[in-house]
Amino acid sequence: MRRGAITERNFEYIEVDYDRYRRHSTIGFIGPERFEAEMYVN
Repeated sequence: MRRGAITERNFEYIEVDYDRYRRHSTIGFIGPERFEAEMYVN
């Protein structure tokens, strides 16, 4: 596997899979999807 392909896969994992569910301290230690859902409900 080429270096560019590995870099692209890592980027996709972080941006698409990991970051979507990771808890963020700046939004009250909840995941971004839950934060956005709560913002649209309120």
